[in-house]
Amino acid sequence: MQFVVMAAMLALARAGQGASFGCYPVNCSIPVDSCGSTEFIYTTICAGQCYHEDPVYIGSHDWPEQKICNGDWSYEVKHFKGCPVAVTYPVARNCECTACNAGNTYCGRFSGDIPSCPSF
Repeated sequence: MQFVVMAAMLALARAGQGASFGCYPVNCSIPVDSCGSTEFIYTTICAGQCYHEDPVYIGSHDWPEQKICNGDWSYEVKHFKGCPVAVTYPVARNCECTACNAGNTYCGRFSGDIPSCPSF
């Protein structure tokens, strides 16, 4: 019986390998229109999925704390050649799963259908 349970657990673990949890910095390029031309800024952002369990009963009270992928941010300035206007952009220094801040993030339920885990 223990062998059957272990085999089932291994099969489930392999089936879920495409959907991994974690929050980490990811390289990103952002197109910026400045002085009539488009330049790219290369930075890091926080990406990933944070573990969350939805309750069996969905009521209007006692929502579990939602965790989101966020991090410590700093801002850098980029000057483009021939343009007097500088661009300030965010850079993620480190990322972690933290409590959702409703002051700057939508913390409600996602009502859409997610057929599989996205890959990053």
